[in-house]
Parts: sequence; structure tokens; C-alpha cells
Amino acid sequence: MKNLSFLAVLSLLALTLPFAIASDPSPLQDFCVSVNTPSDGVFVNGKFCKDPKLVTVDDFFLAGLQKARSVANAVGSSVTAVNVTNLPGLNTLGISLVRIDYGVNGQNPPHTHPRATEILYVGHGTLLVGFVTSNGDENRLFTKTLNEGDVFVFPEGLIHFQFNVGRFPAVAFAALSSQNPGVVTIAKSVFGSNPAIDPNVLARAFQLDPRVIMDLQAKF
Repeated sequence: MKNLSFLAVLSLLALTLPFAIASDPSPLQDFCVSVNTPSDGVFVNGKFCKDPKLVTVDDFFLAGLQKARSVANAVGSSVTAVNVTNLPGLNTLGISLVRIDYGVNGQNPPHTHPRATEILYVGHGTLLVGFVTSNGDENRLFTKTLNEGDVFVFPEGLIHFQFNVGRFPAVAFAALSSQNPGVVTIAKSVFGSNPAIDPNVLARAFQLDPRVIMDLQAKF
């Protein structure tokens, strides 16, 4: 009897595990094109679904991702997102895309995606990329220099970055395993929170003088 109970529990876990590890819920229909108003819609996964009879091919289409973006900012990069906000046909499909432009010495600074794994493809240039494992894995750094045509994966939720180490601008495209992966930029979140974190808290955490912390906070 105990063996049967154990097998029953094991079978139940095997059936439920895929649902527990999924980033986004699996869709129960062909599509659920998002709309911003509840009129003639059904609320699903954070968005209202358009009446399927009113869906058109343009709900699944977005143009312009071939255009380079300006990198005239503090980090020297620009991220152009393609997600459920600007491509409503992505709603409930559990995937999104970004184009990243890097100036010379530009970077996509350390950040995380709380709801998605990311796979990055280098379209042009040379990038130093990497991610850091969690505390339980002793915060190991996995890093590699990528060239045109190379691919690299950043596991869900881990801090990662890209840095243009080449002599020319670079471009990369990345797919993420969520229609809305979210992003937490580490420096901006820690030093640019609203309201600001007490400098004494950060001074203790980073083993720095509170005046240094306040100087960092002023930059964000």
C-alpha cells in the first residue's frame, strides 16, 4: 500500500512539474490578441483579449526592427523591445524579442529578467557577455567573448550583462521566454530607487562610506 501511495505522489508530481516551472501560462486557444479596453474582450494573463472575429494579420506584425537606434546615453546602448505592449498578438504566447544596439565601449549593464530565460544572437560586432549564479552556487561568473553569429543563453532570473569590446558598434537580438519578461537593472534599482534607500543601509551592504553611497545615488 505504501508503495502504491508513493507511486501516486510521484505520478502527481510528474504531471504538475511542467506547470510549476513554466514562465507563462500555456494558452487554451489559438491566440488571444490583447486590447487595452474591456469592450468585447475577456481578461486573460494581464490583458484583455480582442474578439477573435475582429483579429487581423496586423495584430501579429511589427515593422522597423532593422533600424539602428541611438546609443547617446550614459551606458552607450539602446534596447528596443518587442513584447505584448507593441505586438498584441504575443499575448499568452510566452515569448518576446529585443534588439540591442551598442556603441563602441557601450554596454547593456548588469540586470535580470525575473520572468524569462534569454537567448542572445550577435548580429554584428564583438561582445563580452556573462552571467553570475545565485548565492547558493557561490556567485560564479560565466563569461565569454562572442562574435558575429554566436549565440549565448542567460538563465532566468540571473544577473547578466553584455559589453561591446570591439572597435565598431555592435548589434544583437535576443528572444525571451515570456511575453512580458520584466527587467531589473541592478545599479539603477539599488542606487536610483524611489524613494531612495537609506544610505546607511547601502553603506553597510557595500562596505562603503555613506558619502560615497550618496554620490552614487545622485548619479541615478
